[in-house]
Amino acid sequence: MSHLLSKPLASAILVPCFLTLEKLSLSLTKAAFSSSRNLSMDSSDSQHFQNVVVMRHGDRLDNCEPLWLSTAARPWDPPLAAPGKVRAFCTGRRLRSQLGFPIHRVFVSPFLRCIQTVSEVISALCAVVDDPANMTGEGVAIDPSKLKVSIEFGLCEMMSREAIRLELAPKDGNWGFSVSALEAMLPAGTVDSTVERVYQELPQYEEGVPGSRTRYEKVIKALADKYPSENLLLVTHGEGVGVSISAFMKETTVYEVDYCAFSLSRRPVVFGEDQSFTAGNFQGLTKHGQTGISYYPLNPIPDHM
Repeated sequence: MSHLLSKPLASAILVPCFLTLEKLSLSLTKAAFSSSRNLSMDSSDSQHFQNVVVMRHGDRLDNCEPLWLSTAARPWDPPLAAPGKVRAFCTGRRLRSQLGFPIHRVFVSPFLRCIQTVSEVISALCAVVDDPANMTGEGVAIDPSKLKVSIEFGLCEMMSREAIRLELAPKDGNWGFSVSALEAMLPAGTVDSTVERVYQELPQYEEGVPGSRTRYEKVIKALADKYPSENLLLVTHGEGVGVSISAFMKETTVYEVDYCAFSLSRRPVVFGEDQSFTAGNFQGLTKHGQTGISYYPLNPIPDHM
């Protein structure tokens, strides 16, 4: 898979909300509704399908306002631009209306743009009233019982100069991520701070591109194994979304991941009487260009899935 973040993504521009509400592909929708039915099976059934959605953050401020870097206290950690908040909220609304299954648990990179993205997405997913006039989560009343969110260091940006230029990285090696401060930015009542993270701390800087890709794949699988009965949403960075395609759709090369692009994968899970489980392989269900991800070859996804 080619580098996704070695240069700004050409298509990372504001898309009006009505454009982000396009329908998912037929095969994606069928897979989602099939999974929804399986998740609602009665207790006499021992198998269901687990769904994992992996999403990129919204539009970052430094790509919209290049001069921001010259005065930024934390140049390695840009926030969202205003269009990014709109895009994130509208993507959350799209997930809510079109996935066909509930999101039970959310994990997010500690980088500010991801925290702000997930806040908007959660506001859309958990809104008590889905008012089409709302373009961001500001002032939106939510039902926090619908899902839980936790910070996962393993979903962080590629810790290498391909993603964070050497001159922008903190000179003392202190990236300054305060978990408690970041959790305070998330919608009230949704945070689960008791979850044990897969990565207890940030990876070392200069982990390299191959190392970061291995990390993303490991974290996706580890989080799924930790919560096999739940559907997950992972909010991360462009390379992480790319790995969620290439890892589960073999011989696929991702060449573009738009802001707030997302992938969908699913796997069968069979539970034993002793609460053990056996999981099948993840199957990628993301069609080229349908959710902001471009890849080749254009492997067809059968409509019967």
